[in-house]
Amino acid sequence: MAIRTPRVLLIALKTLAGITAALAVLMQTGCSSVFFYPDDVTYITPDRLNLNYENVFLDTPDGETLHGWWLPAEAEAKGTVYFLHGNAQNISSHIMNVAWLPGEHYNVFLIDYRGYGRSTGAPDIEGTLHDSEAGFRWLIEHPDVQKRPLFLLGQSLGGALGTALASEWVKRDEQPPLDGVILDGTFSGFRTIAREKLGEFWLTWPLQIPLSWTITDEYEAHERIGDISPVPVMVIHSVRDGIIPFHHGQRLFEAAEEPKEFLQTDTGHGATFVIPAYRETVLDFMEGQ
Repeated sequence: MAIRTPRVLLIALKTLAGITAALAVLMQTGCSSVFFYPDDVTYITPDRLNLNYENVFLDTPDGETLHGWWLPAEAEAKGTVYFLHGNAQNISSHIMNVAWLPGEHYNVFLIDYRGYGRSTGAPDIEGTLHDSEAGFRWLIEHPDVQKRPLFLLGQSLGGALGTALASEWVKRDEQPPLDGVILDGTFSGFRTIAREKLGEFWLTWPLQIPLSWTITDEYEAHERIGDISPVPVMVIHSVRDGIIPFHHGQRLFEAAEEPKEFLQTDTGHGATFVIPAYRETVLDFMEGQ
């Protein structure tokens, strides 16, 4: 009589084989792909939110084409906000984070990194860093931006990219100067968060250090945030952030130089601007510069 392998064991073996294969790929190629979850679905467009907007397509130095939205202020602009979004989906799923700003008299420019939305290419850390700078260089040439305060708002992954961009901008004494940097729910470093996440899973726990070494440590935000000074920095982090733990925001704030502010919030990850009081605090920060 043939011995039959229990169905539950077969499922377990298949699952283990799949995980082992995935780990093999990570060991061979590095695990920077864990930072990027793009798609090309259009979730909502600015006109559905009664916002005026312009589609922007710009070319990167390495041959990719990025898509973005320019959202003009609804009245005389007080300034401009350059928004760098988080690691999933695309600008059409993140627009609610900044859709309120034109009504507060701020222009907004937001882009999709390579591989996201209508942008070409495939994302990686170096590529998205280049994309964040390419978008910023397009923005500073816009006539409605010049001679007005200029702010960078980065959320989650966008905050890590924004920290690297702002620190280099300040160190190179690029013009025009930034008037403020706002980091919302940002991790303190690419390698740091990769090691932390790998350590949460029993199968990758023993490999958290060697796998995290495949991530560059050249752009650790906690090592770069101090270089943004004397540009004011606001660090925002929620005590209930289930994606990027609160201690990342604390570490960034401690590493930042004055002038700096910390806004402790109580929302889920990426939900800061659902709360009107948090919006007001950010507006106060910008209008105080």
